[in-house]
Amino acid sequence: MDQFHLMTVFVAVAEERGFSAASRKLNISPPAITRAIATLEENLGVKLLTRTTRYVRTTDAGERYLEDARRILQQVEMANEAAIGINREPKGHLSITAPVLFGQKFILPGITEYLNRYPDTQVDAVFLDRVVNLLEEGFDLGIRIGHLPDSTMRAKRVGSVRLHCLASPEYIAQNGIPQSPEELSYHTTIMTTASSLSHDWQFTLNGKNRIQRLKPRLKVSTNQAAIEAAKQHLGIIRTLSYQVSDELQAGELKIVLEQYEPVAMPVHILHREGRYENSKVRGLIDILGRRLEADKHLN
Repeated sequence: MDQFHLMTVFVAVAEERGFSAASRKLNISPPAITRAIATLEENLGVKLLTRTTRYVRTTDAGERYLEDARRILQQVEMANEAAIGINREPKGHLSITAPVLFGQKFILPGITEYLNRYPDTQVDAVFLDRVVNLLEEGFDLGIRIGHLPDSTMRAKRVGSVRLHCLASPEYIAQNGIPQSPEELSYHTTIMTTASSLSHDWQFTLNGKNRIQRLKPRLKVSTNQAAIEAAKQHLGIIRTLSYQVSDELQAGELKIVLEQYEPVAMPVHILHREGRYENSKVRGLIDILGRRLEADKHLN
């Protein structure tokens, strides 16, 4: 069998975690899926998948092969697109990930515009409040907030956000405004476990970072819950500026300790490094980039 066909079948089975699901995804009969995997394992001389009656998982060798197979298939797809023409209208499926609130507020409208403009495209949008490895988890694009580590990924900067401490006007009227990070110890604080940010709040004074250790009165599992608790006048939260843009505009929350805020954090669109541009990925990057760069809450 053709090597690229075998790789395509293997990637589908590994990602769908099942032969039947891969059969439906590729529109290939289940026996053909089984034969392809058996042929691939026989050619390689290694076991790529562990199969039981309930699930299919990659072995250690299979996990390594999966990463390489994904990269090779993507390079083939991009080479084909380059040969056909970079200006061809986007077509096909892609996946993107972003933080939950950022995805809902800023990314989903761009995806909607993209799908309306290009009717032959499909998008999987996964919004998660954790750092996602695009290569390992099979995403074409990702939104990253914060300074980027060294990476083989391409990045397009589209804005920046700040880390605010906020409280409702009613809370401030009853409890006053903290004048320094140390005074937060005398206030009710609210923290979320959803964010990748440290639970020890970081501030900047005279160009130097300082950590303020706090004992929150309330811990919640989502950013939105923390924001809602602050709107109900419980206490002070620390969150990224985009997460409370609506509340700030409506006057439901006020910024405190602004002079101690850390430097702004960049927002990037990340996508996989490649020799060729992929028209469907480039089309979404162009739409998202234009919208995000023009958004007053990010620039």
